[in-house]
Amino acid sequence: MKLRSVLLLLSLVISCNVFSQSTASKQVCTFTIQAPQLDTVKKIWIYLPKTYKSSDKKYPVIYMHDAQNLFDIESSYVGEWKVDESLDSIREPEAIIVGIEHGGDKRINELTPFSHEKYGGGKADVYLDFLVENLKPYVDSTYRTLPDYENTGIFGSSLGGLFSFYAALKYPETFGMAGVYSPSFWFSDKIYDATRNAELNSNTKFYFLAGTAESEEMVPDIEKMITLLGEKGLKSSNYMVKFVEDGEHNEALWRENFTETYLWLMKK
Repeated sequence: MKLRSVLLLLSLVISCNVFSQSTASKQVCTFTIQAPQLDTVKKIWIYLPKTYKSSDKKYPVIYMHDAQNLFDIESSYVGEWKVDESLDSIREPEAIIVGIEHGGDKRINELTPFSHEKYGGGKADVYLDFLVENLKPYVDSTYRTLPDYENTGIFGSSLGGLFSFYAALKYPETFGMAGVYSPSFWFSDKIYDATRNAELNSNTKFYFLAGTAESEEMVPDIEKMITLLGEKGLKSSNYMVKFVEDGEHNEALWRENFTETYLWLMKK
C-alpha cells in the first residue's frame, strides 16, 4: 500500500497557480495527474472554498466533468458554468470542486458506459476506474476532505450527466450525490438494464435537470428513469426533478440552475 502511494505521488505534476488572464476565481488552481488506465495525463481544475486556507476544517468534494467549461470563459467551448463565481457568492455550505478535463476526441469514449452503433464509445468504466482508484485517493490525501460517500458527489451534463448517473449506480458506496443534467440516456438503452440490475443505495441523492426544448426524448427518458429508481426503492425525498420550460441543451441552462442544484444536494 505504501509503495503504491509513493508511485502515485511520483506520477503527479502539480501546478497550482492563479490564472492571470481568465475569468477563473482566485480560488481555482490546477494540477496534472497520470491516468494510466487511459494512457494519458489528465489536467485537473480544483476550486477550494474561501475558508480553506484560514481554517482546519474538512470539506465535502464534488467531482465534475468537462472542466474546460466550468470556471473559465477562455477555456470553454461555448460558455462557462461560472461554478467558481456561484460558490464564491455562497457563504455555506462549502465544498471542494474537482473539475476533470475531458479527453477531446476521446470524450465520447470516456463518458459513455455502453457503445452506440453510430458514435462508438462505451469505455466509461476505464475513466471511472481512474477517478475512483487514482484521482479520488490523491485528492483525499492532499486536501482536507470528508471522503465518505455521503460527502462525495459526481456531477455533469449531457454525456457527463449520463456518466454521473452511471457512476452513482456502479459505486453507491463512493458517491452519495449525483447532479444529472440533460443526461444522454438515448445513447444506449442498456442504461435502463444497468439501473434495473444495480444494487442501489436508497440514500443516494439525485438531482435531474432538463429543458423541454432539448429533444423529444429528453423529458420522457428522465421520467422513465425516475420510475425505475422508484421501483428500486429510492426514496422520493432523495431525488429532485426539474424541467425548465423552453430550456435548451447548453451551458446557459446548466449555469443558471447550478446554485440551486448544489444547495439541494448539499442539504443535510
